[in-house]
Amino acid sequence: MDDFRLPASTRLGGSTLRVADIDRSLAFYTDVIGLRPIAAAADASARSAPETSSEPGRSAALSATGREPAILTLIERSGARPRPRHTAGLYHFALLVPSRRDLAAAFLRLYERGWPIDGASDHEVSEALYLADPDGNGIEIYADRPRDSWVWHDDQVYMTTRALDLRSLLAELGDQPPPWSGIAEGTVLGHVHLHVPELDAAQRFYRDVLGFDVVNDRYPGARFLSAGRYHHHIGLNIWAGVGVPPTPEDAAGLIEYEIVVPDAAARAAWLEHVRETGIEPSPAPNGWAVVDPAGVRVVVRG
Repeated sequence: MDDFRLPASTRLGGSTLRVADIDRSLAFYTDVIGLRPIAAAADASARSAPETSSEPGRSAALSATGREPAILTLIERSGARPRPRHTAGLYHFALLVPSRRDLAAAFLRLYERGWPIDGASDHEVSEALYLADPDGNGIEIYADRPRDSWVWHDDQVYMTTRALDLRSLLAELGDQPPPWSGIAEGTVLGHVHLHVPELDAAQRFYRDVLGFDVVNDRYPGARFLSAGRYHHHIGLNIWAGVGVPPTPEDAAGLIEYEIVVPDAAARAAWLEHVRETGIEPSPAPNGWAVVDPAGVRVVVRG
């Protein structure tokens, strides 16, 4: 079996969440977070779930611009319960904003709306805010520090967690912050972080099957992987417990997310490699899908 690695141009695409009340979720993601419904998908009540999903409920797609491609798709399962604590699945999905000033604007919006912030951290490679949506789905909003400031030792990127300097962050906005007009254009899905049943097995899947590189395996109870020496596209942890089951289908949570591989030859090589590992991906729009050890569907597309 060859040692396939994802190309450096690999990035994440969109993510799909199961929610209990799509109207409540749309209000949160548009008013508090500042995403915009994609015009063709603006009327959630008229939409059925995307073809990539077996979910039966109404759906809505959002992005930073109101245009395709979607960063986030919401699928309603009416009355879905919060994800049980000791289950695998979403820890958080992470919205990467273009600049530190944009992160400051996002923080100010959360403050103005009185939305609880669960954490504000400086990770050396990035600065981040943590919160949850109305269903308890974890969200990170973050800005990267310049890549030339990241510290690497033996192919391991140095990351830590310390308190974010909020005074310094807010200084980015000056004495008269501009009116809020939504999350910054250029915002993308930067990474996803998952609760998994077992670290080594999850790492083998993301490294040996999907083709990511391990970039930090020294963080307590967690592993981080990426393509192209990014600090991480994928986070894995066992903080929900070892051997935990997947998120139940009647609970809110992450249904799927996309890995975008722009190079057609690399996608063909990936498909051949995955089949050599004994896994047969299922067809998906513009790509192929597999299910990870946390029970999350992963779509690899162009």
